[in-house]
Amino acid sequence: MIQIKLPDGSVKEFPENSSALDVAQSIGERLANAVVAAEVDGTICDAFRPLKDISDSNEISLRLLTERDAEALGVMRHSCAHIMARAVMRLWPDIQLAFGPTLPHGFYYDFGLEHTISEDDFPKIEEEMKKIIKEEEPFERFSLDREEAVSFVNEMHQSSKAEHIATGLADHPQLSFYRQGEFVDLCRGPHIPDAGKVKAFKLLSIAGSYWKGDAGNKPLQRLYGTAWFSKKDMKKYLEQVEEAKRRDHRVLGKKLGLFQINPEVGQGLCLWLPKGATIRAVLEDFIKVELTRLGYQPVYSPHIGRVELYETSGHFPYYRDSQFAPLFGHDAGQLVDFWVRKLEEDDLSAEQEETLFQSSRVMNCDFEFPPGASREEKLKILKDWEHKHERFLLKPMNCPHHAKMYQAMPRSYRDLPVRLAEFGTVYRHEQTGELNGMLRVRGLTQDDAHIFCTPEQVEDEFRATLDLVKFVLASVGLDNFRVQLSLRDPKSDKYVGSEENWQHAEDSLRKVLADSGMSYTECEGEAAFYGPKADFMVSDCIGREWQLGTVQLDYNLPERFQLEYTGSDNHPHRPVMIHRAPFGSMERFTGMLIEHFAGAFPLWLAPEQIRVLPVSDKTLDYANEVAAQLRQNGFRISVDTRSSKVNAKIRDAQLELIPYMFIVGPKEAEQTAVAVRDRIDGDLGPMPLADAIAKLKEEVEERRVRQVAESTFEALEGQTEQANEY
Repeated sequence: MIQIKLPDGSVKEFPENSSALDVAQSIGERLANAVVAAEVDGTICDAFRPLKDISDSNEISLRLLTERDAEALGVMRHSCAHIMARAVMRLWPDIQLAFGPTLPHGFYYDFGLEHTISEDDFPKIEEEMKKIIKEEEPFERFSLDREEAVSFVNEMHQSSKAEHIATGLADHPQLSFYRQGEFVDLCRGPHIPDAGKVKAFKLLSIAGSYWKGDAGNKPLQRLYGTAWFSKKDMKKYLEQVEEAKRRDHRVLGKKLGLFQINPEVGQGLCLWLPKGATIRAVLEDFIKVELTRLGYQPVYSPHIGRVELYETSGHFPYYRDSQFAPLFGHDAGQLVDFWVRKLEEDDLSAEQEETLFQSSRVMNCDFEFPPGASREEKLKILKDWEHKHERFLLKPMNCPHHAKMYQAMPRSYRDLPVRLAEFGTVYRHEQTGELNGMLRVRGLTQDDAHIFCTPEQVEDEFRATLDLVKFVLASVGLDNFRVQLSLRDPKSDKYVGSEENWQHAEDSLRKVLADSGMSYTECEGEAAFYGPKADFMVSDCIGREWQLGTVQLDYNLPERFQLEYTGSDNHPHRPVMIHRAPFGSMERFTGMLIEHFAGAFPLWLAPEQIRVLPVSDKTLDYANEVAAQLRQNGFRISVDTRSSKVNAKIRDAQLELIPYMFIVGPKEAEQTAVAVRDRIDGDLGPMPLADAIAKLKEEVEERRVRQVAESTFEALEGQTEQANEY
């Protein structure tokens, strides 16, 4: 018998081979039919697996998951990805299976297939999926030893899976598979009991991808879909998708002339056109005023730095895979760097190493290896050579530069806190398939600042940065957000620093958040490698969630850079470092605002705030006088000097989402007035020019957000991307 502890605290005995479904059955037939998955000792699992195979606890904690539980939605969607893959395989049997994870509101599956899937194929794929769901066949799990697993996938002619077992799963002695009818896939699960649990689904799009996301690997096709427990929820979601398409910042950015991504410049590198640059400049000027008021000092740092700087900070090689390759002063730099990495991975044959050595001679390298040199000796010689020749990195983070600025002069406890702020552009080598307009770029400008303070000042400084983020979000009408307290995973070795410092940092953030009255959730494993952080997860007007502002607490970089201040005891002490970026990045924040406002920015942010429309050429002189006064009062304006009729001019201004139009004819010129037309409320009638200017200045000064198109989308929340596949 096994002991099962239920959510109400009761403990019951069940036969040793019982599953979560058996427990549900003992409670009632209705509950058993409703169970989708189970949470066993905190881990989401198949409801049909024997509990003793999942947990070896003396007392197993069990929570039965039904359609009402958000976690169940992810399990069902992953199963729907398998159903979709099975349907595609029925239609094109020579398919190569890759991976099929869940997404915040759906799933995808990557396939290797000679036939190019198009949207014209969606109806027949969906029809095949409906047949599979109607049959309600169960999902079955089984495990194989490594060698058996390799033979098994080879027999299925799934070479990609065989490669993944040999490389990506090299440390797994046993591997799990899931079978549903004739379809079998290498997968860690979990899955729903049977296909009949899928109530509503739809294929959404097809895109290109690469095996394991590497553009150097074979190309694949990625088929996206969504699935829900009710047709009503799916209908709401599809309405949101259509609304999101209408608001797509890439489409609006082109239509409104805000930004451009030009392939000749480089994918992921944003060109801010005048109107988009105006929005960015307004945001920057707005926060600079607040930073000055709060005692921040502006700084600037270069776009590159020596690799050693980032080795000290830990960003290199920790984030090496997402950074651009180092720049070397010697022609052989890349060759030696490749050599070092291969030696560290112990992945060089004698023939390959001889080729590298001969190549280094051709490239005038001056190092020599002693006879019979060991791998460690070779690594030391190569690394010494690298350090002797300058190595630079496109700046991946601003913080190491700011740490050096702090270190540039002696500091006393009386000088602290020191607050250094910079709109610093950093560079990340994102995969091509992951780039997305302004939302995912390779060059991003952070509204970055670093606060160096004493341990006693941490809570007050952290509280002030939280208030700043809230102020920034409120200024653009983003008041629907939650705070995620991102903590380390105690079982992971990716974090640096002492246990004591981590505990102190996490406790400090937790206390400030609790005292602030803001609701927050804790999330293990999401901390930065050097410290915990508070991330602002902001919901836009159509229900999508974005990670924007962040505040991070760091006891480790000051230790790594040996930062000091002289305390009141006249002895050296370590400062604490707070990283904070209310916008996150200017690119992502602006892209999000384009979609949130659907391009119709509030007056204070609009790149063109007012357009003056002369009724005819007879009032063109007066229109220019009005324009001059508006410019003197700080407004961003234009004059429509075309000979078109005024109704056409109004229509064009409305389509270009100009907040206000000042229409001027002979009567307005005579009375020094303007006929005001509001983009939102329409015709406001004539008013004296001075009054119109005063009205609009008040709206700008208050940073008023008068209208955002709301959505009725209320589908389940809390879904994040999960890599269910091995």
